[in-house]
Formats: sequence, C-alpha cells, structure tokens
Amino acid sequence: MPTELLSIESARAAVASSCAPLPAEPVAVDDAAGRVLAGDVVAVADVPRFDNSAMDGFAVRSEASSGPLRIVDEARAGRPASSALAAGEAIRISTGAPLPAGADAVVPLERTREADGRVTVEASVEPGQHVRRAGEDLRAGAVALPAGTVLGAGSLSVAVGAGADALSCARRPRVAILCTGDELRPPGAALGAGEIHNSNATMLGVLTRQEGADVVAAGAVPDERAATEAALTAALAAVDVVVLSGGVSVGPHDHVKPALAALGVTQRFWRVDLQPGKPTWFGTRGAQLVFGLPGNPVSSFVTFALFARPALRALQGAEPLPARERATLAEDVPRRGRVQALRVRLDARDGTLRAMPSGAQGSHVTGSLVAADALAFVDAGEGMARAGSQVAIERL
Repeated sequence: MPTELLSIESARAAVASSCAPLPAEPVAVDDAAGRVLAGDVVAVADVPRFDNSAMDGFAVRSEASSGPLRIVDEARAGRPASSALAAGEAIRISTGAPLPAGADAVVPLERTREADGRVTVEASVEPGQHVRRAGEDLRAGAVALPAGTVLGAGSLSVAVGAGADALSCARRPRVAILCTGDELRPPGAALGAGEIHNSNATMLGVLTRQEGADVVAAGAVPDERAATEAALTAALAAVDVVVLSGGVSVGPHDHVKPALAALGVTQRFWRVDLQPGKPTWFGTRGAQLVFGLPGNPVSSFVTFALFARPALRALQGAEPLPARERATLAEDVPRRGRVQALRVRLDARDGTLRAMPSGAQGSHVTGSLVAADALAFVDAGEGMARAGSQVAIERL
C-alpha cells in the first residue's frame, strides 16, 4: 500500500466513495429534529388551504367600502363567518380567519372607526389588501422539502404545514469511539505518574452526536495487541463507523493497524498532507468505515472535522462538505512543510471576512479550539503567509 502523503481533497474523495446512504425509517415529526430527509416532502394540499386574513380588522368588499358599513358577523381562526358579505356590510375578522365569501380585502382595525354596530373605513381599500391567498406558500403536490434536508425548527414547521405527521429519514449512523493509550483515565479520576484524562472520548462523542449519529460504545483501550483486537472486534460487531484516537502511527506500541488488518478491515489511505493530522488512517470492511485519528487532541478534532464529519453526513444523505469560503489573514503565519489547518476566529465587522488564529497552533494546545469558528488552510511552503493574503476556510 503506498504511503506517500495524500492531499486533503484526495483523502476526502476516498472517504466519500466509501459512503453509501443508510436505510430509511419513518420518524414522527416531533422526534425528527436533526434528522436528514431520505425522500421529498410533498404538500398534500395548498398552503394556506384557504384565503385568510393577515390582520385583525374587518373583511369588506373593496368596491363598496365607503360610508358606514353594517357589521353583520364575525370570522375567527377556526370559526369562519356563517354568512356571505353583501354590499354595505362588513364582517369583523381575526388574523388567520378564513376570508368570508363576498369579501376581497381586509381593513386593519386601526384604520377604522366603529360606532352603533357600524364601522367606517378611514383609508382607501384595494382588492387583495391584507389577504393571504390559498396556495401562496405551497401548491398541492409541490415539493415542500427536498431529500437531504437536515431538519430543524423551520423545516419541521414546513413539513407539518404540508400535511406530514411522520417523515422518511435516514437511520442514524451507529458509532463506536475507541481511544488508545495506557495513560488514559476517565474524567475526574485520580492520576498517577504519566497519566492523563481521556478528553478525546468526550470531545469525539460530542462531535459525533452533533452530526446526528448515535454513540453506542466509547472507551479507552490499553496499548496491547490482544486488548486492541478485542475492542475492535466488539465494536465492528455493532456499529457502522469506528472512530479511533491514537495508535495509528509506527511506534512499537501502536497496535491499531495490524489489529484492523487481522479483522478484515482494508486500508484505504494512511498519512495525509496536513498539519496537524498527518498520520490519519482510513479503512473499510464492507459498508463499515473505520477512522484512525491521531491521538493529540487538536489533531483528533481537526481530522474528525475534515474526514469523519463528512462521512457521517453522507451516510445520512446530507450534503457532506461545508461550503468553502475565502477570508483574509489577520496576521502573518509561518508556512510549514504541509498544508496547515489553522484554528481561527472570524471577524466581518468591517465588511471583510478576516481570519485570526484563535490561539497557539500546537497539536496539543486545546485552547485554540475554544474560540475557533473555522479552519483556515495555509498552503505548504517557505517563509510567511502574510497578513492580508487570502485563504480558504471551512466553518466549524
């Protein structure tokens, strides 16, 4: 297997080619936030279903709205007027109430004067004024939401308005997160010499859930071949995706790659032209995906964002890659021998999108993640990437 450095784009392409959307399942609309549509949502009827008032006021006939009009009925949301409107008449109406037969306009309450059961309109009236027409939002049979939509509050409102009570959504990917290292201890545990808390398991779990996936197993694995193989065997029996942190390099205690090979996982790539994140590993076993991320926390974060996040989205049928934008570097940045993924804060207050490094950029310095809005990509080379130069960015 070639071991030359792979470009970020080529590595992403290798991941994308290995992702097949997971099967669809019905999900009640009240449980569908964050899910991804597996099929179009089609409006079962016009939205709105009937002409209705956009204001509290009076429904009138525009051509016969002068002079005092006799108030003959009331239309409320859910309670239409019981009579049609004739010349010289008005019907009191609430926002959202069906427009009475015979009416073609609504006069807002504040543009009227009421006395003795009659109302005088104190403004000109045009046909269609303050009326929401049937089908103005959606026509029956129109696509309300396309497949691939990530469902949020607005899109779920549209789905319910279109007549849906359940939606066809891709199944959530099942993910196992395994962090390798004899030194790892649970959060808050007392630490001995050379030991550290397992922050990567927490971080990667949050990142995984943010992409709509379920973490069904997570834990630390000691630097032993038998323990590594046992943990991977259990994980691969239960999940769609395994995310490993650490153990994918070439040291004498890095057992992940030989254990994966023994379990039938085929290596698709190893080592990417990226700083931080060079030793990233990716493989497949059938439809299952395995990501071997570096153990340094920042490297693990960056490589998850660049490779595992798009895969979790693709498995659900969502657009896998965020749009790349351009930003102006706010300060000089030394170039390195590989493409750098800088953690940056974004500032657009002066009308120009500026990218400012969010802290020290070492792969062990987690403080740079706290305020980061995006990754900014600085090409490999010598010298400095100067303040004022343009860089590609991806928002986090």
